[in-house]
Amino acid sequence: MKAISCHTAKSLTLKSRMDCADNSGARILELIAAKGLRTKKRMKPKAGVADLIIVVVKEGKPEIRKKIEKAVIIRTKTSFKRANGLRVKFEDNAAVLVDEKGVPKGSEIKGAVPREIAERWPKIAGMASQIV
Repeated sequence: MKAISCHTAKSLTLKSRMDCADNSGARILELIAAKGLRTKKRMKPKAGVADLIIVVVKEGKPEIRKKIEKAVIIRTKTSFKRANGLRVKFEDNAAVLVDEKGVPKGSEIKGAVPREIAERWPKIAGMASQIV
């Protein structure tokens, strides 16, 4: 994975709930782990924009509920700083369900997606309706 050109605040912790921004059938997701995280011993995992996470589907269609899935965070309420000094923040926490290769499970993404997602996850950016 290549680095993104900003300092994203790692604001979502264990048990954080977020909206599912695609049409895969899930509505509410809960963070249970962050992939590729290197921390000190006994430190709780944290994740930010463009991070790959492991979630449990809390609300949604019956066939997808209570399943463990992989997701990518696309929006956070906490602001993050871009390389040019601009701060970006959204009104909700949202994620998109993906498979092992990073391809989204849904066919459309609701809401705005930051430019940092386009750098790291081009398939998600291609489906987004708006890139900020």
